[in-house]
Amino acid sequence: MTIRVVAKNQVKPEKVQEFMGLCKKLVEASLKDEGCIEYGLYGELENSGILTFLEEWEDEKSLDAHLNSSHFKEIFPLLSECLEKETEINVYRKKL
Repeated sequence: MTIRVVAKNQVKPEKVQEFMGLCKKLVEASLKDEGCIEYGLYGELENSGILTFLEEWEDEKSLDAHLNSSHFKEIFPLLSECLEKETEINVYRKKL
């Protein structure tokens, strides 16, 4: 069964452009990861500082490989520097 990840980020107003630039690199690289079905960054309609990754992976093995990839390990810490608070991450397994 597929795995979905929802990673919600509350970005500092002065860091939104920097965050978006880093995300562009992360999204482009992650879409090439084996087992990646979907990987995108979405903005909340009523708060431009809330930017959320919505991801879909074939399985946990694919997600684990992504989390250990060089591009993720390089970019994720840089994203964290742009945030008001720690990323809220929820991982779901498809049931039906």
